[in-house]
Amino acid sequence: MTRRRRIYEGKAKVLYEGPEPGTLIAHFKDDATAFNAQKRAVFEGKGVLNNRISEYIFMRLGEIGVPTHFIKRINMREQLIRQVEIIPLEVVVRNVAAGSLSTRLGLEDGVQLPRSIIEFYYKADALNDPLVSEEHITAFGWATPQEIDEVMQLALRINDFLVGLFLGIGIRLVDFKVEFGRLYDEEGQMRIVLADEISPDCCRLWDIASSEKLDKDRFRKDLGGVLEAYQEVARRLGVLTETRPPKGAGPVLVATNPTGKPN
Repeated sequence: MTRRRRIYEGKAKVLYEGPEPGTLIAHFKDDATAFNAQKRAVFEGKGVLNNRISEYIFMRLGEIGVPTHFIKRINMREQLIRQVEIIPLEVVVRNVAAGSLSTRLGLEDGVQLPRSIIEFYYKADALNDPLVSEEHITAFGWATPQEIDEVMQLALRINDFLVGLFLGIGIRLVDFKVEFGRLYDEEGQMRIVLADEISPDCCRLWDIASSEKLDKDRFRKDLGGVLEAYQEVARRLGVLTETRPPKGAGPVLVATNPTGKPN
């Protein structure tokens, strides 16, 4: 079993030092959290499914020229990624009224929005990731106006691709959350890339025919069948054919770095 140094542990993933400078290994956990981790559970095999789904989507996005931190999948639970400086924003793209948008604006769940809407949330668990404006982002130096423009362009491009991808397998993309980071090359040049993951953990996915939820809302709303819903998404994407995904194994820790998030 490989011995690696843990860099950071989040709600759904653990980041380990990669084999080369500027790389990390992302290990997908089976943990499920909701409401800023106030609700927790473990679903055996969820990390495997998210790893495979996210790998597939990142590879497809790379094929159309969307820059990402993804390098390759290592095994059923882990992928090799580039180390980036995460922009401290959660970028949410909404196509259909649901979740907090419905609550805030008094909209009925399932109503198609006039156009896709992008929202920014400040990544701060202690503050429950508050909704922020572009004015907040630039005033506090979280991102420059140029970076915001690039992030929005990439988010809409990702949305256009994902809407079509999921439509082709009978799924309605209601909304999704993504994160972006700054990637620096050897000459110090910086570019914005897609980071984190794209999986049923961070998307709302509804079956077109039945409106059945195929995402983490099954956990949030105590609907049951969480793992089965994730398996259905993976099956339709053609990335996992096993009835029960293998468990996989995690690395052995030799040291822990409690400092901030490198990715």
